[in-house]
Amino acid sequence: MRPLTLPGSTTVITGAASGMGAEVARQLAAAGAHLALIDHNAEALQALSTELAGPRNPSAPPVTIHVVDLRDDDAVFATASDITAAHPRITALITCAGSSMLGDIDQLTMEEMRWLTDVNLWGTVSITKALLPALRRAPAAHITHLASVYALAAPAGRIPYALSKYAVRGFSEALRHELQGSTVSVGAVYPAGVRTGIILHGRYAAAIPPAIADRAAAAQAAMYHTEPADAAARIVRATVHRRARTMIGREARLIDVLTRLSPAGYWRVMRGPLREAIDTTTPID
Repeated sequence: MRPLTLPGSTTVITGAASGMGAEVARQLAAAGAHLALIDHNAEALQALSTELAGPRNPSAPPVTIHVVDLRDDDAVFATASDITAAHPRITALITCAGSSMLGDIDQLTMEEMRWLTDVNLWGTVSITKALLPALRRAPAAHITHLASVYALAAPAGRIPYALSKYAVRGFSEALRHELQGSTVSVGAVYPAGVRTGIILHGRYAAAIPPAIADRAAAAQAAMYHTEPADAAARIVRATVHRRARTMIGREARLIDVLTRLSPAGYWRVMRGPLREAIDTTTPID
């Protein structure tokens, strides 16, 4: 499978305004890729666009920004049309948009769980479907979906997140099989803890007292070791080389092995290290 050529071609990135999406955008811009950046945060998206293609950087490749709520299918398809009109040669889609949700099954409402699934899963599905015709027109193209280590192992206290990320994994694998023999390849990336602040800025069940939610989020964040720039470099390489499966972080590789060796018993090993991160019930003294 031939690698992608970045200079002169366009990569579309969702969740581009912050975290790994922004780091991926910076690295792709430095490599000469044209960019179409998608996020719901207009102010942060504009700031990144100015950083990448502002007047102080006249040789920067073209960058367009697109403010959209990925839960709105009509808006997503309209945005895809705008992107296709502005960028005649789209060769990559990288879906970094996503959020988190703390809480156990008794604390979470159906609405809260549906919200996260809409963001993490259906937003990924809709932008992929909307851009697939444009990607098919390229001589070679690749779709990279950001999954999670929690698409390999499902911890207690993270039902909606694991549910959505397992589904992203399934979507990626099924789509890859559907597109075999075409010019479009599909891969998923499985990061362990990346220091993006997603868990600290994510949501938690309204039934959880804020102080308890903050404690659990801080315990989870303390386990994150990979810097966003390092994770972004792996994502860019996986996209350019059109890889089907990419682990990011030592923990991701260990969990991948653990779940293969003990698919029904891996939680006995994981429960201890995650004890504080999944505790959303113990009162604070």
